[in-house]
Amino acid sequence: MGVKLGPLFKEKGIEGQVIENLSSLEGKVMAIDGLVTLYEMLSIIRDREGRPLRDSQGRITSHLVGLFNRTCRMLALGIKPIYVFDGPPHPLKLRTIEERQIRREEAEQRYVEALTRGDFEEARKYAKQAARIEDYMVTTAKQLLEYLGVPIVQAPHDGEAQAAFIARKGDAYAVGSPDYDSFLYSAPRVVRGLRITKGGGRKGEEETREYTLDDVLRKLNLTHEQLVDLAILIGTDFNPDGFPGIGPKRAYEYITRYGSLERIVKLDLVKWNYPFDINEIRSVFLTPPVTTNYRIVFKEPNREKIIELLVEEHDFSLERVNNELEPVLRRIERESKVGRQVSLFDFFNR
Repeated sequence: MGVKLGPLFKEKGIEGQVIENLSSLEGKVMAIDGLVTLYEMLSIIRDREGRPLRDSQGRITSHLVGLFNRTCRMLALGIKPIYVFDGPPHPLKLRTIEERQIRREEAEQRYVEALTRGDFEEARKYAKQAARIEDYMVTTAKQLLEYLGVPIVQAPHDGEAQAAFIARKGDAYAVGSPDYDSFLYSAPRVVRGLRITKGGGRKGEEETREYTLDDVLRKLNLTHEQLVDLAILIGTDFNPDGFPGIGPKRAYEYITRYGSLERIVKLDLVKWNYPFDINEIRSVFLTPPVTTNYRIVFKEPNREKIIELLVEEHDFSLERVNNELEPVLRRIERESKVGRQVSLFDFFNR
């Protein structure tokens, strides 16, 4: 769901730096949460009645359409994406996952009801809320990324925590995420709204903005530990209920006045009714389970394998696949002709 820091950021003037021209990200590596990306594609790429796109065998392909298009457009701009995928859910996140499943089931029922009465606008709304990722979608997404030559990192638990770690190590310029949670995991830089729509963004689409953790903490006048405490007060994926009557504004007032979550609880300003202690949930953000066992290696796109997967296996249009791939390959060819004399492999890894 993402911790609801948006209203507080707006109030405190934390607006990030608008990236007017995505070419300013040329040559930079972006660590992107793979599962969040698949959910986004599955929710927005649908037909008039809100149904996801499918191939002739009935398998959903919306995630592949969006992932392929967006990744090709990043590569064509010289942006280097790394996709980080979730591992098994952290034990503290199980309740959130169960609640999301219940909400999806309710949305599925409302979708069918809206479809039955011919209300397609309402149907599309509930269809997006009902979106769920199946194992085969993750498998085919990883296959596609492998054929595109894009690195995949498997996280022990939370993909966003791993992405933040990769950026913190300097193996990526920033985390690409629609949420603010990356800051809780100490991501030094976050780029939001990195959609890269062909022909420019759609009307009403969020601008691409770059935020830094230093700027966030400076404008809030908080330490990173206090930012985590503030988030816990509001409610996170690991304590989704938060605390009754505590929104971003009051949580910020409490943290700035009393300094820590322990003191707020000790003063009986909130009741700690969770079956775990404060430091247990804090550690999820301050010292999250991550792996150092990954390699960031970009390879040449394998056109033959891409066509085999998308066109032959999942009924994509060969023309459309080539239309997306050509700018990527032209860019590589152009780079090799400007006197640098690099191979395709060197282009991706320099």
